[in-house]
Amino acid sequence: MLDSGDPPSRAASKQAWRTWLRRRRAALSPAERADAGAALTALAASLDLGEVAAYVPVGSEPALRLHRPVLLPVTPAEPGPLDWAWSGDLAPGPFGLLEPVGPRLGQDALAGVDTVLLPALGVARDGVRMGRGAGYYDRSLRPGPRLIAVVYDHELVDHLPSEPTDVPVHGALTPSGLVEF
Repeated sequence: MLDSGDPPSRAASKQAWRTWLRRRRAALSPAERADAGAALTALAASLDLGEVAAYVPVGSEPALRLHRPVLLPVTPAEPGPLDWAWSGDLAPGPFGLLEPVGPRLGQDALAGVDTVLLPALGVARDGVRMGRGAGYYDRSLRPGPRLIAVVYDHELVDHLPSEPTDVPVHGALTPSGLVEF
């Protein structure tokens, strides 16, 4: 059951929003997370996404599973743009995050995909995506692919604070469906 606390104000900081979004995400039961993951997987399979880059879920992130080859991120040891490799076997990377073990394709690999499915703590209806705060994805994204944040239904909100370096997304994939902006 979700915490029914009110969201932060429009003027609240990114940190206040991250805290609120994390608290609400943590309130989801394992069954609710599993149901959401199953719904997201089914929805993604029904969409024409073309070539896809995605993510390996961490902790309570929505566990979207794509049953085809996709590009997955490889996190550099120092903050910077992500590297990419095709899905397959996974092993812990520099921060213990699972990442593909195949050949590294470089930072420009996203130029060859049609859709990037991004992890997010939340996304606003104007395309503002809120990640964990390290900026790896914002440093990696370039014009071209369709950018879709993958979130739980309650993480699609009316407003989130943003900065000029935040790359807007084109839509949100929730267990209830795809919302395009």
